[in-house]
Amino acid sequence: MDGVLSQEEINALLNNNDAADSSDEILTESEKDAIGEIANISMGTAATTLFSLVNRRVEISTPVVSFSNWDKIVDEYEKPCVFIKIGYTQGLNGSNILVLKEKDVKIITDLMMGEMNGEIGELHLSAISEAMNQMMGSSATSLSSMLNRTIDISPPIAEVVDLKNTLNEGEIDSFLSEEFVKISFHMEIGDLVDSEIMQLYPPAFVKEMCKGVSQNMELDTQSVTEDVPQSSNTATQAAPIQQPQDSGSMNNASANSQGMINENMMNSNMNSQNMMNQGMMNQNMGAQNMIGNQVNVQNAQFTPFGAMPNQVYQPENIDLIMDVPLEVTVELGRTKKSISEILDFGPGKIIELNKLAGEPIDILVNGKYVAKGEVVVIEESFGVRITEIVNSKINTGKTK
Repeated sequence: MDGVLSQEEINALLNNNDAADSSDEILTESEKDAIGEIANISMGTAATTLFSLVNRRVEISTPVVSFSNWDKIVDEYEKPCVFIKIGYTQGLNGSNILVLKEKDVKIITDLMMGEMNGEIGELHLSAISEAMNQMMGSSATSLSSMLNRTIDISPPIAEVVDLKNTLNEGEIDSFLSEEFVKISFHMEIGDLVDSEIMQLYPPAFVKEMCKGVSQNMELDTQSVTEDVPQSSNTATQAAPIQQPQDSGSMNNASANSQGMINENMMNSNMNSQNMMNQGMMNQNMGAQNMIGNQVNVQNAQFTPFGAMPNQVYQPENIDLIMDVPLEVTVELGRTKKSISEILDFGPGKIIELNKLAGEPIDILVNGKYVAKGEVVVIEESFGVRITEIVNSKINTGKTK
């Protein structure tokens, strides 16, 4: 009959449901939130490190946590790509894999080392491994503070993986043969890179990190809870010290009134007089309390502005940045051409510049105009003799 499922179809549906349930049980919702926050903090620190390496604005978006397997990665991600394996040697037991697109790796390494022509080779892989070593090293430092233990990593290993070819994913890492945790990020580097990167984690490794962060948070909560009663007791014990200075006379008045009441019980003729005295004392005590509780209001006193005293500043330690490399550019001259003129360029074409023969040339450091000079020949190489250091305050507006 139409609409009736066979036993094979029923079994297939049950198996699919079991697979879906097992995927959901890989991580709980709280663990997914925890690993997302851990990855967000870690990659934020890594982005700061990458900025210092490429000297470009680096933005990495909030991570998206999901489950995946090798077949999905092969179908969805760009081919070929670069797999970077990061192993943990202290504080955590396991590894994860960072996946970057090949063109993104090429741009990052070119920014680090200057433009390297050709396809990705050993030099590119060595450079991206060093970049990841510094990035994930700073990420491990952030992870150490979250887990309250020392975290250390082994040097990352980078390799180009062509997902179009049939290969054994277990050779890259054993956890890729089963379902794993995928954390995706959107990365932008200036206007050069607008792409997606992802980290692949074995579920057991993720659970270990989440458990460590949870335990550390519980310890912090307990320490804060234990501090609260102590501070409350201290405030309670300190409260009697803040009584008004007239509390002694108030206590004496209460004692006198008690004695007068006892006398009234023995001598009924003095009841009316004692009641009047008691009422007067209560009024005096109330007046003293009102005076003691008055708020002391004063006008605000401001220090007049005046000349700041001469402060002695410590000399700056410039030795810390003496090894920072800077790019020195010598500019012979400039000109402007229309698109049609540029299309006429060819071998032998002469381009006239805006500099006159013998006029000093411009010397720029990291794109900033700093000096003038003249061209010299040193053996078989060109050189520049500096003739004048330009005042940066006057020439900061120099246009290129």
